[in-house]
Amino acid sequence: VQLQASGGGLVQAGGSLRLSCVASGRISSINLMGWYRQAPGKQRESVAISTGGTTNYADSVKGRFTISRDIAKNTVYLQMNSLSPEDAAVYYCVCSQRGLMYWGEGTQVTVSS
Repeated sequence: VQLQASGGGLVQAGGSLRLSCVASGRISSINLMGWYRQAPGKQRESVAISTGGTTNYADSVKGRFTISRDIAKNTVYLQMNSLSPEDAAVYYCVCSQRGLMYWGEGTQVTVSS
């Protein structure tokens, strides 16, 4: 399974970005898709996960970020609003299939103050 993320870029504080990620390859039953992020000098953290019809968000993004999926297109989105410099990081798309976790290469999000 390959994951290709897009939509990152530079945005001013308070602005919005929408990330997209498409899964391709040997897809049979993806049961989880989501987003992690890693800022310089920090550990990688879970941002938003969609699995089994439920969604989970990091406390720091609740109310500002929204994850959604288009299951037919094997695509996951992350709508990010009210961005702050603390949200700047490389964002990684993830998915899980048959007990294996797959990672995309990441897309950079930069937020200027």
